[in-house]
Amino acid sequence: MAAATRRNALRSAGASVVAASGIAGCLGRSGGGTLDALTVAYVPIYPNIQHYVMDREDYYDEIPADVTVERFSSGPSVVKAFASGDVDGPLFGITPTMVLVDKSTQVGILAANSRNGFKIMATTEIVDLYEQDGPATFERFEQNEGRKIRFGAPPDGSVPDILLRYWIQEDLDVGEMELVITKSKVPPAKAVQTIQSGDIDATIIQEPFATVIGQDDAFGELAWSGTVLEDHPVTVLFANQRVIDAGEVAQSLVEQHVAATEFTIESPDGAAAHAASVIGAGVSEDLATAAMRSRASDFLSNPHTVTDQAATMGEFVASVGNIDEPVPAEELFAVEAYDALQS
Repeated sequence: MAAATRRNALRSAGASVVAASGIAGCLGRSGGGTLDALTVAYVPIYPNIQHYVMDREDYYDEIPADVTVERFSSGPSVVKAFASGDVDGPLFGITPTMVLVDKSTQVGILAANSRNGFKIMATTEIVDLYEQDGPATFERFEQNEGRKIRFGAPPDGSVPDILLRYWIQEDLDVGEMELVITKSKVPPAKAVQTIQSGDIDATIIQEPFATVIGQDDAFGELAWSGTVLEDHPVTVLFANQRVIDAGEVAQSLVEQHVAATEFTIESPDGAAAHAASVIGAGVSEDLATAAMRSRASDFLSNPHTVTDQAATMGEFVASVGNIDEPVPAEELFAVEAYDALQS
């Protein structure tokens, strides 16, 4: 499809691709600056599906600025690069975005990428115990085994860490996480090997790794984050103030993001192939395609659909000390670029 045709279609179809939540126009900020070049950053994780589509389908070429794409190996490295001004528009986790705003970094969320994106996986022994005893599983396991359940998860403050804490402390109400489980830091790409080797008993994990673990009869699903905190955001597209101020560039960036979401919905196998080709690291096309069918693969663009749950997450992030106080939605989101596409 020609780029001009795609833009015209998105202006009329964008709202149907990702349903609006009824608060359009009340959040965000923008200016009238210009921008000749910008750097987009990403960490090679499955929830950033829009980037893989935009990269492979040449959607970045439609943006009226020179776009440079940089790959980072970890979230903290993206935060550092963004805070230092080396990166303009990362596709990144919602909770690190809150940390940046809390530290007075000029940043705004232009679009959502994904939501409901984690599964809590464990050994079948723990899954069976949980089906019988529910929240009492943690105490019963410790009585039986003489130790707490060992969870592997990304670092403190990451989106999966926050969701794991929320599940244990708020949803199950069994106490502070550190008193209930033994947590070790395990990167998502190493979670499969770590749980299969017996070094951990459970993990909170995104796709496509949840699919890999689920294919092993020795493991099963304890919970899905979409039921722990319904429609919670995972990754977002955010930008610094100079991108937000360059209204034409910001709107074009969001426009191509919406196009990538539309492509993913209409051609999930194609999007999965793009993801596999960019991520690498053992993520085959077959695995990426299988993971696309998971309920933990939920992709969207409309930022309005995640503002309420972002607020809930922000209150919890503040309560556990990762930020000083909850970040107001109007400071976290910059939605004018998205809203302009709907007019």
